[in-house]
Amino acid sequence: MSSPAMNSEGLDLGSLNYTTLVPYNGTIPTGGNSLTQNLNVHYESGDIAWMLASTALVLLMVPGVGFFYSGLARRKSALSLIWVTMMAVGVTSFQWFFWGYSLAFSHSAGRYIGDLSNIGFRNVLAAPSVGSERIPDLLFAVYQGMFASITVALAVGAVAERGRMLPCVVFMFIWSTVIYDAIACWTWNPAGWVSRMGGIDFAGGTPVHISSGSAALAYSLMLGKRRGHGTHELNFRPHNVTQIIIGTIFLWVGWFGFNAGSALSASMRAVMAAVNTNLAASVGGVTWCLLDYRLEGKWSAVGFCSGVVAGLVAITPGSGFVPAWSAIVFGVVAGSSCNYATKVKFFLGIDDALDIFAVHGIGGFVGNILTGFFAADYIAHLDGRTVIQGGGLTGHWIQLCYQLADSVSGFAYSFGGTCIILFLINLIPGLGLRASEEAEVIGMDDAEIGEFAYDFVEFTRDVVNGGDLLDDDSKYSADADSPIPHEKAFSTSIDASPDISGATRLKGVSDQYQEPEHEVVRKLETLDALLEPAGITPRTVSGASGA
Repeated sequence: MSSPAMNSEGLDLGSLNYTTLVPYNGTIPTGGNSLTQNLNVHYESGDIAWMLASTALVLLMVPGVGFFYSGLARRKSALSLIWVTMMAVGVTSFQWFFWGYSLAFSHSAGRYIGDLSNIGFRNVLAAPSVGSERIPDLLFAVYQGMFASITVALAVGAVAERGRMLPCVVFMFIWSTVIYDAIACWTWNPAGWVSRMGGIDFAGGTPVHISSGSAALAYSLMLGKRRGHGTHELNFRPHNVTQIIIGTIFLWVGWFGFNAGSALSASMRAVMAAVNTNLAASVGGVTWCLLDYRLEGKWSAVGFCSGVVAGLVAITPGSGFVPAWSAIVFGVVAGSSCNYATKVKFFLGIDDALDIFAVHGIGGFVGNILTGFFAADYIAHLDGRTVIQGGGLTGHWIQLCYQLADSVSGFAYSFGGTCIILFLINLIPGLGLRASEEAEVIGMDDAEIGEFAYDFVEFTRDVVNGGDLLDDDSKYSADADSPIPHEKAFSTSIDASPDISGATRLKGVSDQYQEPEHEVVRKLETLDALLEPAGITPRTVSGASGA
């Protein structure tokens, strides 16, 4: 009889209480009968734990997108952008459960889209997933569901300040079915045409970023330009920079689950993806900030945040394929390219209010091409199973052609398909895409949501302090062309106010909120009534209107 297995220290390994990893035997579609079998024995608990954590991190990115978009917009539509990104999770999660996962990742999928063999998560349980044999179907499904949700959330930011919510919700379900599921299938499902061709996309350069960026461009085109486009009315600064920074932090943290989690295992490849993610984000932020400083002589916080996101977008397809030093190149090229790409909307004449195409569409394209150049076989094999031929840097130049074909086809399909979907939705009674001019004037928060991000806070600031907001030393607040009069300076001293007529203050507030003067007077009188019990007598301007 042979002796028990012993380690180098003489310890009997057979006496330890651990679960032996058993290769999957391919019995039934669900992976086995949980009543008679232990379905956990096919997988490492560390892999499952890491993927569950990554799923939560990707979900964290959705409010990050909401805060980022909200901070960039005007305050009267701030809440609507948070609402629409969160609604994207609700709608897309149901769609993903209903048939989205099956259309993208069914085991019997075709080259372009899957079938309905897994509709309603039918037979989605413990069998090895199509993404990796190291995690089960159900875990892969919930993880990829977060990818679908964040992609839709990125795209629907295009409704900013003039799009109605109901048709947008309908769009979410249709677009995720027709556009996202198809691109995800052909890119990540082993049966997909891009995967079979040899295209490489680690975490979503095309399915997530190019598709959402081009969809946002199409949505902006179909909606039309915002009221006052091309005039001083839209020459406003982001209303809440702190909110943009908070959104960026959420995105930066969540992107570790987005990229490193795409290794689909707790492996050295996941570690490399995390390193690349942080480096590209950091360098991208610094690059964009330096470019803005060169032009304006100011260290823009918004510029840094935009550059961080651009770097994160670009490194997404290559994070698990390229060496760490190349992430510096990704950050520099993405920060520069996306910065200059913000001018593309003026050339095209499309009002992409939040520069979604510039950051995600162009950033995803740049990332795909750079991945084709810097991809390294030894990086991909850090998970112990992935084999690629490398990229242009190792002499495999055809990889650049594969990446270009993937990028162009993803853009064309998403942009064209989005235009068709929106055109058809707009024909349905009650689903007109564009809000009325009156709704646009009062803001989407009031017109569509019925709730507000700030309520009377901003009116209190502007009215109680009135002319105190003047600061002739500031090139922003003293700028006569600014659509937000006296925005930068803030004084809490009421008595020190310069002598500015009520009519002037009324006009300033009316212009800032794009509301008729009589409506401003009505709201100010309501504000008076609210503040009076507290012993505060705001210097309202109702008398200036003849009231």
